[in-house]
Order: sequence, then structure tokens, then C-alpha cells
Amino acid sequence: MKIRRWVVLRRISQSVFFLLFIYVLWSTTHPLNGPISPQLLFKIDPLIMIFTSLSEKVLLPGLIFAAAMLALTLVFGRFFCGWMCPLGAAIDAAGHFRKRSKKGMEEIDAANARARKPKFILLLLIAVFAVAGLQLAWVFDPLVIFARFVSLNLIPAVTFAADRSFEWLIKDLNMRGPVYDLYRSLKSSVLGINVYFFSHALSIFMYFAVICGLALFIPRLWCRSLCPLGAIYALTAKAAVLRRTVKECKDCRRCKSACRMGAIRDDSGYSKGECILCMDCIYDCPADITRFEWPFGFAQGKPAKINVGGAVTGPAGKEGITRRDFLLLSSLAVSSLGFKFDMLRSKRERKVIRPPAALEESEFIDRCVRCGNCMKVCPTNGLQPVSFQSGIEGVWTPQLVPEIGYCEYNCTLCGRTCPTGAIRKVSPDEKRVTKLGLAQVDRSICIAWAENKECVVCEEHCPVADKAIKLKRETVGGREVLRPLVDGNLCVGCGTCQNKCPTRPVRAIRVAPF
Repeated sequence: MKIRRWVVLRRISQSVFFLLFIYVLWSTTHPLNGPISPQLLFKIDPLIMIFTSLSEKVLLPGLIFAAAMLALTLVFGRFFCGWMCPLGAAIDAAGHFRKRSKKGMEEIDAANARARKPKFILLLLIAVFAVAGLQLAWVFDPLVIFARFVSLNLIPAVTFAADRSFEWLIKDLNMRGPVYDLYRSLKSSVLGINVYFFSHALSIFMYFAVICGLALFIPRLWCRSLCPLGAIYALTAKAAVLRRTVKECKDCRRCKSACRMGAIRDDSGYSKGECILCMDCIYDCPADITRFEWPFGFAQGKPAKINVGGAVTGPAGKEGITRRDFLLLSSLAVSSLGFKFDMLRSKRERKVIRPPAALEESEFIDRCVRCGNCMKVCPTNGLQPVSFQSGIEGVWTPQLVPEIGYCEYNCTLCGRTCPTGAIRKVSPDEKRVTKLGLAQVDRSICIAWAENKECVVCEEHCPVADKAIKLKRETVGGREVLRPLVDGNLCVGCGTCQNKCPTRPVRAIRVAPF
């Protein structure tokens, strides 16, 4: 039996990067003490870095890392998709459950060129909207999709299940001692904080599940047809140095029928931009004549002839879209959109409470990639995904929901984990004076104002040193009552008062966006 060495190495690489990605996100839950910054995971992403920079007309620090990834792609080809991408690894895992079709590959091959085009069209649309000032890369970026699933689905589900399991063991089965000690050590490390709820968790999970589930019908369908990051790497990989060669092919087409990306053509040539270096074709070849080699030192025979499309041997065929076509369309789009879209870039009103030190609303929505990092690290679980309160362009951006959790007065974790600077990094001293909103007392339902009863909960919990909530002493019905008033100069809108207010179902003191 032939040992599939390169396939084994690829699967090990996929597993390592898959687990590393989860580990980095998990280890930075709280406190922020992970060995690798979660920001780095997104800085190596050309789709996010390039089009966020283009949308905001700024040069993000992560562009250097994105450029390095593109440089490596020029050498090795589209290796990221096959060897590093965590979403690609999840899609491959889902694909193992696919029923193998007995249908001839000729029909699939005829549709391959058409199937590749949507991702390039999506990439072009993302570029057009970025020039117009709207950043849409987050919708289709594989690293963001996977990170959002890990942060807002996987981590909450595992921590909730583990917490309830330990609770059952300790309370119901009375297994204390070592079990309780283990639980306490995990709570201060692996289990982090209690993050049990995120709005939109179901829709975020379904989005991830559908992308992986597509592999049950066609292998790597997302990567073939829809992934715009894959489109960037495909365009770059067409000029890659490393290439696939086939010497004296017997035309059995086994490699073609097994190619998960549909990159191999009828003539045994291949589309270099679509190849993700899975290496299956090397071992599926019964004649053992398929190689991935460098042009300056082939192991067998003469270097194969390379056509313009980047495929080895045979006619160029249909490559879906050429670099020349894409660059031409992109230049036309950029030139036609070189003016300001007032409708798209108009100043937006802030309708929700944003994280501390968030950029101005229009900039914030454009720069935020909805990765979920800030929501995951929030120690009170107060940061939640937005629905449509900020318009459709603001979906899944973070907002503070004081009823769920307040903004911890000394916490700066959200700014330290934001990969694009949508939430600025600030020191604890700056954070304590950064305004998120302004608290307002509804006197019609406040216990002290409406019922003339003693209630100073909001004032007691206000974290501001000089107390942003003052108590006004008034005489009502022959007795003195302390009534809360908000000092707008001191209030930072952290939401602690709203979170602790005892009135239900509506809080008597609520924070309005600043």
C-alpha cells in the first residue's frame, strides 16, 4: 500500500492550524494572556486587510503580514486554502460524510469554469463597495466566519456544558474535594468567564453550518465558487513558481475525478489558480508520473510547457476568469467610483451603545469585520451582536446591552483584541473617562420618584469616583426621600446603573448612546 506522505503532512498541517486558531481565540477569552495575539490571525488575511484599508482610506498595520502571505503564494501557489485555512479544514471534515457519486466527471468538468466565476464576481463587488466606502469583506471572509463561530458559538457552548456538568457532579452527586479543585482551576484558565448568551448565535451557527454542509454535495464548493479570499489567492497563484507536472499521461483521468477543486482538466493539465495543493493527484496516479516540482530542477525529463493560464500541458481551456480580465474590471470600477458616494458615506447617527473608544459610527461600521473578538472577551457578556438597529450595514457589529452586562469600568480588553482598530486601544485611565452614552432617569417608573420609596441602588453601584449619580434629598409627605439625578459631566454611560436597577421589566434608569 502506497504511503500518502504529503497527504498525511497536509492533514497534520490542517489539524495544527485548526487547533491553533481555536487555541488563540480561546486563550484570549479572559484575562488577555494568550501567547499569540488574536489580531495576528486577521492581519495575515489579505481580504480583510486590503479592503478594510481601501474602505477607510487608511493603511492598516496588518498589510505587511497580508503582503507576506501573497508573496508566499507567488512561490508555493494556493497553499493557504489547502494547508492552513481553518474553515477549509472544517469543510474537508464535512466532506468525508459525502456520498461518492457514480456520475461521470465529464458533466462536472463542463461546469467547472462557470462554477469558479462567482467568487471573482464577489471579489469585484467587494472592491467596488470598498471604494464607495462600504466594507463588505466580513460577510464572506473565511477567517472571520470561523472566528465568529468559535467566539460566539463554540466557546459559549463548551463553557456552558462544562459548567453545568461540574455543577451536577458537585451538587447532585456530592463529588467535592478534587472535583471542586479541578473546577476552580479550569474556571481560572480554560473555561475563562461565564459567557452563556449571544443574540444571533443561531443565525451565526447556521451560516457556518451551511458553508460546511455544501461539501456534502460537491467537494469544497465554498472554496471553488464563493470564497473571495480564495479568489485573491487564485489570481496570485497563477504566477506561482511551484507547479504540477505530468509526464506521458495515459489518460486514465483518475486524478481528475478525485480532484476536490475540479482543477484538473481533461488533457491532464490543470488550473494553477484553483489547485490548493491537496496532493491527492500524486497518489491517485496509477503510473506514478504526477509531480509538484520547481522549474529549475525537475526530477524527470524536460520542464513541461506552461501556458498563460498557469496550467501544465495541454491547451489553456477555460480558467473561469483571467487576471487580465479581473484587473481590467477592477480598474474600470475604481475609476468610475473615484468620487465620494454621499448616500453611502453620509454621517450615520449612533443608535446603539458602542464599545468604549469605538470610532465614529460611519468609520466604525466600515472598519469592523464582525469577528466577535470584542464580544468574546467582554467579562460581563454585555457586548452583543446588533440586529438592524444600525441599518443593514451594521448587522453583527457589537453593541453594549446593559440589561445583559455593563461595561467594566477598568476593562480595556475589547480595544486590545480588535484586529482592525475599529475599537481603539486606550489605557485604563483613558477608558475611565471615555463616554459611551448618558444615563437618564425615567421618573415615571423610578421607585424613588414614582413611589416615594427609598432606593439608592444606582448611586451605590456607580463606579465613577465622584459618583455620576447624585442623590437629591427631598421631603415628601412629611418624610425625607433620596432621589437620583444624573450628572452629565461625570457620567460615562457604562450601564452599571441600568444593569443593577431593580425595576422590571423596564429599567428606571437607561443609557442612551452618546
